[in-house]
Amino acid sequence: MIVRNPGNGIDAGFFRLLDRMPPLARYTRNRGLPFLISWAHRLSGVLLVVFVWFHIYTLSFLASVGAYADKMKLYDLPVLTFIEWALALPVIFHALNGGRLILYESFRFRGDEVLLKWVAGLSILFAGILGVLMRMGNQKVSEVFFWLMAAAAALSAAYGLYARIWRTAHRWTWKFQRISGAFLLVMVPAHFLFMHLSPQVAKDAGEVVLRMQNLWIKLVDVALLASALYHGGYGLISILGDYIGSREVRGSAWRGLSSP
Repeated sequence: MIVRNPGNGIDAGFFRLLDRMPPLARYTRNRGLPFLISWAHRLSGVLLVVFVWFHIYTLSFLASVGAYADKMKLYDLPVLTFIEWALALPVIFHALNGGRLILYESFRFRGDEVLLKWVAGLSILFAGILGVLMRMGNQKVSEVFFWLMAAAAALSAAYGLYARIWRTAHRWTWKFQRISGAFLLVMVPAHFLFMHLSPQVAKDAGEVVLRMQNLWIKLVDVALLASALYHGGYGLISILGDYIGSREVRGSAWRGLSSP
């Protein structure tokens, strides 16, 4: 049984849960809970990068309305509907845990016990809301109003972090990675939420084309995509920089991106 370290400030109930998964409990005991959470954050980030590219691949079928419609019919299969819902869990975890890291790193908020509970609780709550919306499947919201509110919140979060870190000694690439993370902290959950608040906007080819012709929505999509690609690309280079054994490869991948 894994033994709780009284000084780590993490609730003992989490360790009791780990006791039911011996390999994971043993790994946590050997490496420590922060190491486990760090790896979970990185793996969910890799999954998010794969999801973004898969999303781009799916949208490429818009060149043929019939092909896009055929692809969307697959999402009506119960197994794919479940996979689509399950994908939201690591994505929302990555976004919320990224927010926790921003608070820890840039705002010196050290209450990890409280923040981890919020990350877990909000992830479960978001997944529950998403599941209900997917089950209903007939609701609709104003797209322009929704994204106006979401973009305002995301830009506020990004600017708040920008004001905090821009005069620090870190490289601009590092700063943009954190700022894009603050932007995505709002925009990624909003994207998942909107796609199921107005499901026809994502599944009907005509609706998707009409949506993408709106200048405001096009700006939102470009900002979201550019931020996700930069943030994800930086994250992948960070992982390569940490774990590739070759110093030459690691140096070329990491040079210019890490903080001094």
